[in-house]
Amino acid sequence: MRSLLLAFTPNRSVSPATRIALVGATLGVVLCVWLVLAPAAIPRPADVARALATLWTEQNLFEHLLTSLWLNVRAIAWSTAITLALAYVSVLPAMRPFVDALSKLRFTGMVGWGFVLTLLARDGHQLKLWMLVFGMVPFFVTAMAAVVAAIPRERFDHARTLGLSEVRVVWEVVVRGTLDEALETTRHNAAMGWMMLAMVEGIVRAEGGLGALMQNEHKHLHLDAVFALIAVVLAVGVAQDLALRWLRRTLCPYAETSS
Repeated sequence: MRSLLLAFTPNRSVSPATRIALVGATLGVVLCVWLVLAPAAIPRPADVARALATLWTEQNLFEHLLTSLWLNVRAIAWSTAITLALAYVSVLPAMRPFVDALSKLRFTGMVGWGFVLTLLARDGHQLKLWMLVFGMVPFFVTAMAAVVAAIPRERFDHARTLGLSEVRVVWEVVVRGTLDEALETTRHNAAMGWMMLAMVEGIVRAEGGLGALMQNEHKHLHLDAVFALIAVVLAVGVAQDLALRWLRRTLCPYAETSS
């Protein structure tokens, strides 16, 4: 009871058992709201479960899931490589205006750029990949450039007093020194790939994928199937988030200790 009361006290920590109980209570509230207060047009959990089983057995849901997963993993890998390279070279004054200009692209949409990427891409798969990367990189660059800019100057001075060259200073202070924050930023921005998936795969449906399947079901007003696909995306996204969190804890255990 005391642990439960602590959950409603600011700046307190609770036991794992209490945390699990709070998660279960939250899910129960969400389920009750869904069953009782949701409009009649919204499919109920039983309808979503039946639609999920139908998608799995009749619509090759597993194959569509693998297609989307592979596309998203590649987009995250490319976005991470491009972003980290740009963020690390932002230590050069000559590159800062370019990195800053690229970060401003987060205010633009895909309407015009989608046409440009269509002209440059050699096939539909590459177009989907580039659209995902283009949508993720500006946000990722903004976050990582801020991380690099926030490094205390004392760290650079300390590395120089050890006799390190400027290249070695960048490696030790900027690259290795911000690895935990780079992984955390990757974890946050990787979610955008799943958010954009329905739009990107809806534009190019030849390869299938969860987005293409979702668009097809939405076109025929099969809302139960649409909600089932949303649940699949949510489950995979949460699993991806937990995997990236585990990777950060494994590679950078000091970050968890310091926080």
